[in-house]
Amino acid sequence: MELPELYSLESIERFIRLLKKSPSGAVFNPWWQIDKQNDLVRSAPSIRRKQLAAYLHSRLGKARLVVIGEALGYRGGHFSGIPMTSERILLGKKRDVVEALYERRNLHGRVMGGGHRPPVQIIGSIKPCRTSKPKKCPDGFSEPTATIVWGSLLGLGLKPEQFVLWNAFPWHSFDQRRGMLSNRMPTRRERSTGLSVLKAFLGLFPCNEIVALGNVAASQLKELNIESHRVRHPASGGAKRFRQQIGKIVKNLRT
Repeated sequence: MELPELYSLESIERFIRLLKKSPSGAVFNPWWQIDKQNDLVRSAPSIRRKQLAAYLHSRLGKARLVVIGEALGYRGGHFSGIPMTSERILLGKKRDVVEALYERRNLHGRVMGGGHRPPVQIIGSIKPCRTSKPKKCPDGFSEPTATIVWGSLLGLGLKPEQFVLWNAFPWHSFDQRRGMLSNRMPTRRERSTGLSVLKAFLGLFPCNEIVALGNVAASQLKELNIESHRVRHPASGGAKRFRQQIGKIVKNLRT
């Protein structure tokens, strides 16, 4: 059955083209710019675009829960191209996330013929690649928030395609004095430039349950008159509270 235009690959490509319009200044656009100091190859932006497209496409019409974070981080989407998803998660090198993925395949500790569990893909149709230089992090960058969010949602019984992650400010805002491998809170003016992208994203994924990860995400959604559940950001000691709050939301999702 052919999907309607809303769920087409063309709609995702148009959405990714919207990401070209990133603000100037200390803001990195991983899908359209090269990180000359840290990218492994010149085709890194193209790789990240393909990975983002595959990630989004595999969730169209399937996602039941949207989680909106604050801004892209250098340990996460800067190199993976996918919000709140580190290279290590993408490459299957985060043990707790990988184990949760296997559980979601209902294996319950069993192995398939030959003694090996089947591979589980986060982004579906393509083989994931790292884009950072190995000398920075041999196993790829790892982001604590990404690990907590992925591990929690999978541990609650959701399949990867049943939730979709995004950021209120979709690009990576960094500290100009510290360089690309740093994070900073985007300014109010910068955040306003991300509203049109956030609106377009929610148009692709019209889920009933939207979760705002922290105050910045909640305020951005409020600007668009979008109702959401505001939960504690897992950073800075908030992991336990986040897990409690997201657990209640997912439980209600099933009822």
